[in-house]
Amino acid sequence: MRIANICTHDVVHVDADLSVRDAAQLMRKQHVGTLVVVDQPNGERIPIGIVTDRDIVVSVIAADADADTLSVGDIMTRQLATCTESEELFDAVQTMRTRGVRRLPVLDRNGGLAGLLSADDIFVALSMHLNDLSHALAREQIHEMETRS
Repeated sequence: MRIANICTHDVVHVDADLSVRDAAQLMRKQHVGTLVVVDQPNGERIPIGIVTDRDIVVSVIAADADADTLSVGDIMTRQLATCTESEELFDAVQTMRTRGVRRLPVLDRNGGLAGLLSADDIFVALSMHLNDLSHALAREQIHEMETRS
């Protein structure tokens, strides 16, 4: 199963100079918990970091820091773990496991932002396949009962 087939393609992305308060408001408005931070040389959205609602809580709110003066670039995770659209699902799972993350920005062949893969996306894709498998097993049992009656 290729990543391009299961990832979210409509990714909310921001520039590193956005204030943390504005980032939090954007998350609320867009109903997301993750923003991919991008640089846009020549119009291509190149991921340079990621910030989550947890980052805001731990690095800003709990630290009693000023959300208006801190930027997303100040608190984002810079050691970005990514995957590509053409990668297979289990390769991305391996990356998530080894890097200890639940979300991976998905890159196109030029290194631009093509999507976001989350653990939830993986659970949904796998559950659909497991459901298909359970239907196949049930059909096999029905077929056997019909042919052996």
